[in-house]
Amino acid sequence: MAVDHGEPVLLRPADMGEPDAAQAFVRLNEAALARLDVRSLVEPAQRGVTLRLQPGARVGAVPLRHPTTGRVFSGFVVRPRFDWAGMGRVLDQTGWQAAPDLLALPLVPGSGREVPPWVIAGPAIRRLRDLLGHLARGHEMAEDVLPRVRGSVRWAAYAATELPSGNWQRFPCRFPELGPDTNLRSEVRWALERLHRLLAGVAAGDRLSAQLAGEALTLLSGLADVIPRRPGRASHLLPEDPVVGAGREALGWVADDRGLGGSAESDGLAWAADLDGLWERFVEGQARAWAATVGGSVATARDRTALVPVRWRRRAAASLRNLAPDVVVRVGRRVVIFDAKYKAHLTGLDAEGWRALAADERDAHRADVHQALAYAALFDAEVVTTALTYPLRSETWRRLADSDRAVIMGDVATGGRAVRLALLGLPFGWDSGHRHHWPGWDALLAA
Repeated sequence: MAVDHGEPVLLRPADMGEPDAAQAFVRLNEAALARLDVRSLVEPAQRGVTLRLQPGARVGAVPLRHPTTGRVFSGFVVRPRFDWAGMGRVLDQTGWQAAPDLLALPLVPGSGREVPPWVIAGPAIRRLRDLLGHLARGHEMAEDVLPRVRGSVRWAAYAATELPSGNWQRFPCRFPELGPDTNLRSEVRWALERLHRLLAGVAAGDRLSAQLAGEALTLLSGLADVIPRRPGRASHLLPEDPVVGAGREALGWVADDRGLGGSAESDGLAWAADLDGLWERFVEGQARAWAATVGGSVATARDRTALVPVRWRRRAAASLRNLAPDVVVRVGRRVVIFDAKYKAHLTGLDAEGWRALAADERDAHRADVHQALAYAALFDAEVVTTALTYPLRSETWRRLADSDRAVIMGDVATGGRAVRLALLGLPFGWDSGHRHHWPGWDALLAA
């Protein structure tokens, strides 16, 4: 198992049965590893070559194929450096907007032992919840005469037709009718019951699993009128309606008994999650909540309201077409730009100083600063502050916040306006009842 942005995993061709297997291994597995942002590096060694698998900014699990047989023989799992619990809390805090992507790859041998069940159960429950809401909005009201009450009784019709004829036990009713969607609701109930059992089994030691188990139970309370039924082959078909299609895909995940993880014996589905994107969503949420307290307006790259086009004079030479700050908060004549960076620069700078950083870390940090200053030049404001926003472990953030170092400010000399650079730390996976963490943020708007 590897860790995002962590040390490379070393493989020797002899471990795979063939001394010259490295190139074949790369050829067969490069595409799958790329989905995890893992680079394959073949390097010379004393005896032949060594294969280094260098993890990047994604986590997940993919199958590995044997260089000789081409068959799946193992799996590669990248876990978050802030641990599964931290990632789970950020996913929950961001409403699972950057949920893991399921990959069209074979099952990953043994990954069920390594990956918590909420990785798949979380997005599955969200999809099933959206599907049920979609079906509820699609109800049509039907009328019929029934031997028992369903929905509401049309008492005027009952008094006018059934009572005079002696049919006291026949009721003209008006009720919501789902038609063929009753089958789909039955499949949703089956899937939610299985998800609830899975999550409840580990809820004692996993707060997120306990929370998701409660959500599944709440959804089940609205499905008491249908009988659970295991999803059939038709549930894997994706119709044109995106909500129904996503829900049916989630039913397919749950119907695969080996796919959800959390078991000591099961294989798991192949999946990947972009931690850069997840961190951007978290920073955006924090910036939006802070902006509401200071009366600021918000624009983002994600919704394309913060894009600034680059107008090239020669189209043939055009490269970057837009500058895209992650989040821009405007408060009167002051602008704060949040640039989310899923890196460890702030921790390293605070703990060891600039000289102690490795050369590649210094180069990456310089690139971040240059990008921040380019963003600052985009806006006509009296004061422009660009905050490079980095993730921190909760204990590190507490220590920095207690000593007033969670925000580090710097001034850039300019001709006629104030341009500032901020290094801003936020806790990744903050384990508390507080959703927002803004000590020292007043400095972002200070004159």
